Amino acid sequence: MQEDLKMRDYVITVNSTVDLPKEWLEERHVPVVPLKYTIDGETYTDMEGLSAKEFFAKLREGKMSVTSQVNPEEAAGLLEPYVKEGKDVLHLGFSSGLSGTLNSMKIAGEMLEEKYPEAKVIVIDTLCACLGEGLLLHKALQEKGKGKTIEEVAQWVEDNKLHICHDVTVDDLNHLHRGGRVSKTTAVLGTLVQIKPIIHMDNNGKLQVIGKERGRKKSLNKIVDMAAEQAKGWDNDIIMITHGDCIEDAEYVAKLVREKMGIDNILIHNIGTVIGSHTGPGVVAVFCMGNER
Repeated sequence: MQEDLKMRDYVITVNSTVDLPKEWLEERHVPVVPLKYTIDGETYTDMEGLSAKEFFAKLREGKMSVTSQVNPEEAAGLLEPYVKEGKDVLHLGFSSGLSGTLNSMKIAGEMLEEKYPEAKVIVIDTLCACLGEGLLLHKALQEKGKGKTIEEVAQWVEDNKLHICHDVTVDDLNHLHRGGRVSKTTAVLGTLVQIKPIIHMDNNGKLQVIGKERGRKKSLNKIVDMAAEQAKGWDNDIIMITHGDCIEDAEYVAKLVREKMGIDNILIHNIGTVIGSHTGPGVVAVFCMGNER
């Protein structure tokens, strides 16, 4: 009887598309279910394969990177050890608007629940990508740290996931177009001289071009202005910034965040190889909690 009253322990898991540093995830004991990508005839595991420098060098040479979603059996295999030792799983999945991975994760969850009837595997479509997923994970871990149950944290994530704002700019739209993430018309507009697209993640978890600025500096200023506006009235204990092998631009954005948002706690990390396959080099994005996307 005692056993039933005790809350089962649980782990929060993510896909490799969170684009957080590996050490960050290891320190917090967050298991990662990785996606894969193929470039130059070789297939690699996201987070394990090429370094960001090597990867973006290949993209700049004009090599294509093709990403592949998670396979349900592999995903179940990676999560099984936790379930086996009596833990439940709360999985924060990569946006269904960008990949079929979420579906694979759901199948993996069902496979595990069938095999271990006492286990709970909750899979959430975060409708986030990159450090947007990372920020959501950071917040979910904080909620777990307050002693909340798996259901309570899952509910918190559902209630707040659309308040994770993704403000993005890219150097050009060709990569997003080649990966089928934006239309041809949009891509053509973006290649006009010095027109830098401003992109956000919409409520369906898809990338949408919502504006354009003339010149790189203006586009970097714009994404911070958007974040500052969205974040009004929200308690952001950290701002996350990602970049496609353009650290100086990310540092410039961090400086603007300090000036305009008054937040010093900033995590800067290179965009991962799977997300980077879609955006190409030169992407910069700011992630914060805020009003509707």
